[in-house]
Amino acid sequence: MSTHTASLFTIATGSSDPIYRQLIEQVRRLIAAAVLKPGDILPSVREVALNLAVNPMTVSKAYNMMETEGLLTRARGVGMLVAHSDKPPGREHLLRPTLERAAAEARQLELDNESVLQLFAKILGEYK
Repeated sequence: MSTHTASLFTIATGSSDPIYRQLIEQVRRLIAAAVLKPGDILPSVREVALNLAVNPMTVSKAYNMMETEGLLTRARGVGMLVAHSDKPPGREHLLRPTLERAAAEARQLELDNESVLQLFAKILGEYK
């Protein structure tokens, strides 16, 4: 069981996604990448709010939604823990919405599949 600091999270102030959604997505990705493991302790609402300079209610909302979703569990006197799960979120599952948006845009631009796949392979190669 590891204890994580508030610096675990970042927010994109110019994003159209609400801050609480950004926090939820970050936790999902950190769990999928095994950075956060079952039983790990998340930083307190107060710590995260101070570190990100956001309203504590925003962080609390994110934590509560993740608890409802089953990503986190509340441990009295300890805080929020990463929940034990028989089926942690897969990395592909997290990437799918982004690829669906890209596919829709490719269709709107009337690009053929081969061109889109070649472009994606090129972009992937740039991130090695």
